[in-house]
Amino acid sequence: MMQALRINFGESRRRAPWIGRVMLAGAALVAIDAGVSYHSAQATLAGNQARLAQRTPVRNAPKASPQEVAAARETVERLALPWDDLFSAIESAASDKVALAAIEPDPRNGTVTISGDSKDYLAALSYVLNLSNTDGLARVQLVRHEQKNEGVSFAVSAAWSAK
Repeated sequence: MMQALRINFGESRRRAPWIGRVMLAGAALVAIDAGVSYHSAQATLAGNQARLAQRTPVRNAPKASPQEVAAARETVERLALPWDDLFSAIESAASDKVALAAIEPDPRNGTVTISGDSKDYLAALSYVLNLSNTDGLARVQLVRHEQKNEGVSFAVSAAWSAK
């Protein structure tokens, strides 16, 4: 047969009397440390704010001249142009008889001037024709050409819509 278990829930275990006191002392030390750290941070913040209030404001940067502002605006306009579209149009008209020397866009007028050298006058005219058949360029025309010993130096102007 089974024996009955005798459980006494009212009986308390004997604990060490010092453990509660140690935990209370540890909590008090943590609270004191937090208070000291808070006071130190407040003092540092007050000192930094006082030093910041005493600083003199920095003088304004020198004013830019109207010419400098205009030059900066023109540079920004040139950087914002859709260069990929222009280069694609120029590359589609490429010829092995033509070497390009410069590409000069004028964003205000919506034109581009392309300078280059060719082996002969016919190669320069062919290049102008190829440019006039590309997408993105309109009103393509030869604006200057000069016969040299090794070939022809030329410049082409075209309307370019900077989208």
